[in-house]
Amino acid sequence: MTEGKKPGTLHLVATPIGNLEDLSFRALRILKECELIAAEDTRRTRKLLTHYGVSRPLVSYYEHNEERRIPAILDALRGGKDVALVSDAGSPGVSDPGYRLVREAVDQGVPVTAVPGPSAVILALTVSGLPTDRFSFYGFPPRTGRERKRLLEEAAQVPHTLIFFESPHRVLKFLQDMLDLLGDRRAAVCRELTKRFEQVERGPLSELIARGGARAPRGEYCIVVEGAGRKHIGPEDREERLERAARDLKRLTDQPLREAARRVAREHGLPRRDVYRLGLQQKREEEN
Repeated sequence: MTEGKKPGTLHLVATPIGNLEDLSFRALRILKECELIAAEDTRRTRKLLTHYGVSRPLVSYYEHNEERRIPAILDALRGGKDVALVSDAGSPGVSDPGYRLVREAVDQGVPVTAVPGPSAVILALTVSGLPTDRFSFYGFPPRTGRERKRLLEEAAQVPHTLIFFESPHRVLKFLQDMLDLLGDRRAAVCRELTKRFEQVERGPLSELIARGGARAPRGEYCIVVEGAGRKHIGPEDREERLERAARDLKRLTDQPLREAARRVAREHGLPRRDVYRLGLQQKREEEN
């Protein structure tokens, strides 16, 4: 700290995720009063500030420059300046590098406070129609198939509601991955929350995939998925379900295997991928 000088405060200010009217009175006051605003995207933040007639110094702070930005921001705080940290949308520190600045500020004894406000995670959870008492937030899933599969296999065991972010051009593939690895669970796909074309679609994963395939996905997505809950399948129960699934597959030989596997998996609460592999095994056995 600057000798004899009281440090400034780091304010974590939640900003609108779409509708500019969601900025709180307190958030607006803090943005007006702080001597410096650290923003994930200065262009987007400048539009927000201009809308409310706020003119304050801006500095960029995002995932690829936080290491070189943190020292300067800490110097400003130690020098007695109040700093506001904002993300592109929602609460800073959630799915962005804000927590690194918070950690450093706390370690150096700089006061840190938060100005609550819009959150895509909480908003999607509350409108999903799924249980809200407990949930796990996973942010954006890995892009690579192996890492994504590992994450979903872990999430498949979680008993409570699951929440993910996903980009428009990968959302359908991710829904399919979840159907394959989690089974045909209830879910809600939330798009453009609080914006003019806000849309929330609810239903089993298989239905959501079918609906999404009829149009080009656009906008920012938050996906809420039913947890394992009482449907969690133990080893013995799993074997019994697979046996029943095998019998049902033999009765559906007039249908394409992928379609039959999807139907049977849904009826028995099993991942489609497991039932599809079972069907392939049956075919090989018949051929031999």
